[in-house]
Amino acid sequence: MKPELLSPPPWLTPAAQSLALCLLSNYQRAFGTPLIAGLAADASPLLVAQELFAAELVLLAHDGADPGSDPGPRLIYANRAALRLWQRPWPELVGMPSRLTAEPAERGPTSTVSERTISKAPVPRRAASRTDAAAARMPAATLPLSVSKPTMS
Repeated sequence: MKPELLSPPPWLTPAAQSLALCLLSNYQRAFGTPLIAGLAADASPLLVAQELFAAELVLLAHDGADPGSDPGPRLIYANRAALRLWQRPWPELVGMPSRLTAEPAERGPTSTVSERTISKAPVPRRAASRTDAAAARMPAATLPLSVSKPTMS
Protein backbone atom coordinates (compact mmCIF):
# COMPACT_ATOMS: atom_id res chain seq x y z
CA MET A 1 0.00 0.00 0.00
CA LYS A 2 1.45 3.35 -1.05
CA PRO A 3 1.12 6.30 1.28
CA GLU A 4 -1.03 9.04 -0.19
CA LEU A 5 0.71 12.25 -1.02
CA LEU A 6 -0.86 15.14 0.78
CA SER A 7 -1.41 18.35 -1.09
CA PRO A 8 -0.10 21.47 0.58
CA PRO A 9 -2.66 23.86 2.01
CA PRO A 10 -3.74 26.41 -0.62
CA TRP A 11 -1.66 29.22 0.93
CA LEU A 12 1.52 27.11 0.54
CA THR A 13 1.15 26.00 -3.09
CA PRO A 14 3.89 27.14 -5.47
CA ALA A 15 1.49 29.74 -6.94
CA ALA A 16 0.66 31.06 -3.46
CA GLN A 17 4.36 31.22 -2.58
CA SER A 18 4.99 33.35 -5.68
CA LEU A 19 2.02 35.55 -4.79
CA ALA A 20 3.31 36.01 -1.22
CA LEU A 21 6.68 37.17 -2.58
CA CYS A 22 4.89 39.62 -4.90
CA LEU A 23 2.73 40.97 -2.09
CA LEU A 24 5.74 41.63 0.14
CA SER A 25 7.73 43.20 -2.69
CA ASN A 26 4.87 45.43 -3.83
CA TYR A 27 4.08 46.56 -0.30
CA GLN A 28 7.74 47.46 0.29
CA ARG A 29 7.88 49.36 -3.00
CA ALA A 30 4.56 51.19 -2.43
CA PHE A 31 4.98 52.13 1.23
CA GLY A 32 8.75 52.03 1.82
CA THR A 33 8.47 49.69 4.77
CA PRO A 34 8.30 45.90 5.07
CA LEU A 35 4.89 44.30 5.45
CA ILE A 36 6.37 41.78 7.89
CA ALA A 37 9.12 43.17 10.09
CA GLY A 38 12.05 40.89 10.78
CA LEU A 39 11.59 38.58 7.80
CA ALA A 40 15.00 38.03 6.19
CA ALA A 41 15.35 39.36 2.66
CA ASP A 42 16.70 35.97 1.56
CA ALA A 43 13.89 33.95 3.19
CA SER A 44 12.69 31.02 1.11
CA PRO A 45 9.39 31.39 -0.75
CA LEU A 46 7.91 28.71 1.51
CA LEU A 47 8.91 30.60 4.66
CA VAL A 48 7.57 33.87 3.23
CA ALA A 49 4.23 32.21 2.44
CA GLN A 50 4.06 30.65 5.92
CA GLU A 51 4.89 33.92 7.68
CA LEU A 52 2.46 35.99 5.59
CA PHE A 53 -0.35 33.54 6.24
CA ALA A 54 0.42 33.43 9.98
CA ALA A 55 0.87 37.20 10.38
CA GLU A 56 -1.43 38.96 12.85
CA LEU A 57 -2.27 41.69 10.36
CA VAL A 58 -5.38 41.16 8.25
CA LEU A 59 -4.42 40.93 4.59
CA LEU A 60 -6.52 40.56 1.46
CA ALA A 61 -5.33 40.83 -2.14
CA HIS A 62 -7.50 41.50 -5.17
CA ASP A 63 -6.99 40.46 -8.77
CA GLY A 64 -7.06 44.02 -10.08
CA ALA A 65 -10.17 43.60 -12.22
CA ASP A 66 -12.03 46.76 -13.20
CA PRO A 67 -14.32 47.69 -10.28
CA GLY A 68 -17.01 48.62 -12.83
CA SER A 69 -17.00 45.16 -14.42
CA ASP A 70 -19.14 42.26 -13.31
CA PRO A 71 -18.28 40.78 -10.84
CA GLY A 72 -15.47 43.30 -10.28
CA PRO A 73 -12.28 42.54 -8.37
CA ARG A 74 -12.05 39.08 -6.82
CA LEU A 75 -10.02 38.11 -3.80
CA ILE A 76 -6.89 36.18 -4.72
CA TYR A 77 -5.35 35.95 -1.24
CA ALA A 78 -6.47 36.00 2.38
CA ASN A 79 -4.23 35.25 5.33
CA ARG A 80 -5.33 33.40 8.48
CA ALA A 81 -6.28 36.64 10.25
CA ALA A 82 -8.57 37.56 7.33
CA LEU A 83 -10.12 34.09 7.27
CA ARG A 84 -10.87 34.38 10.99
CA LEU A 85 -12.20 37.91 10.67
CA TRP A 86 -14.57 36.99 7.84
CA GLN A 87 -15.35 33.63 9.45
CA ARG A 88 -14.86 31.84 6.13
CA PRO A 89 -12.54 29.06 4.95
CA TRP A 90 -9.98 29.72 2.20
CA PRO A 91 -12.01 28.14 -0.64
CA GLU A 92 -14.99 30.31 0.23
CA LEU A 93 -13.20 33.66 0.68
CA VAL A 94 -10.52 33.39 -2.01
CA GLY A 95 -12.21 33.77 -5.38
CA MET A 96 -15.14 35.69 -3.95
CA PRO A 97 -15.93 39.11 -5.45
CA SER A 98 -14.35 41.53 -2.98
CA ARG A 99 -17.48 43.71 -2.99
CA LEU A 100 -19.21 40.91 -1.04
CA THR A 101 -16.99 41.70 1.96
CA ALA A 102 -18.68 45.12 2.15
CA GLU A 103 -21.99 45.96 3.74
CA PRO A 104 -24.89 45.51 1.29
CA ALA A 105 -25.42 49.27 0.94
CA GLU A 106 -21.78 49.66 -0.19
CA ARG A 107 -21.76 46.87 -2.78
CA GLY A 108 -22.23 49.04 -5.85
CA PRO A 109 -20.32 48.24 -9.05
CA THR A 110 -17.72 50.87 -8.26
CA SER A 111 -16.59 52.53 -5.08
CA THR A 112 -13.97 54.99 -4.01
CA VAL A 113 -12.31 52.27 -1.94
CA SER A 114 -12.12 49.88 -4.90
CA GLU A 115 -10.82 52.58 -7.20
CA ARG A 116 -8.15 53.63 -4.68
CA THR A 117 -7.14 50.03 -4.05
CA ILE A 118 -6.80 49.27 -7.75
CA SER A 119 -4.75 52.45 -8.22
CA LYS A 120 -2.48 51.29 -5.38
CA ALA A 121 -3.36 54.29 -3.22
CA PRO A 122 -3.45 53.55 0.52
CA VAL A 123 -6.94 52.71 1.74
CA PRO A 124 -7.75 54.21 5.16
CA ARG A 125 -9.21 51.74 7.65
CA ARG A 126 -12.39 53.78 8.04
CA ALA A 127 -12.95 54.22 4.30
CA ALA A 128 -15.55 51.47 4.11
CA SER A 129 -17.48 49.17 6.38
CA ARG A 130 -17.06 45.42 6.05
CA THR A 131 -19.18 42.50 7.14
CA ASP A 132 -18.26 38.94 8.07
CA ALA A 133 -19.93 35.72 6.91
CA ALA A 134 -22.81 36.28 9.32
CA ALA A 135 -23.28 39.85 8.02
CA ALA A 136 -22.04 41.30 11.32
CA ARG A 137 -20.38 44.69 10.92
CA MET A 138 -16.67 44.74 11.71
CA PRO A 139 -15.16 47.39 13.96
CA ALA A 140 -13.11 49.90 11.94
CA ALA A 141 -9.95 49.02 13.88
CA THR A 142 -10.03 45.50 12.45
CA LEU A 143 -10.49 46.38 8.79
CA PRO A 144 -7.86 44.82 6.55
CA LEU A 145 -5.12 46.15 4.41
CA SER A 146 -6.29 45.60 0.85
CA VAL A 147 -3.88 45.44 -2.03
CA SER A 148 -4.52 45.15 -5.72
CA LYS A 149 -3.10 42.63 -8.15
CA PRO A 150 0.61 42.23 -7.47
CA THR A 151 3.04 43.10 -10.20
CA MET A 152 6.55 41.83 -10.56
CA SER A 153 9.21 44.35 -11.47
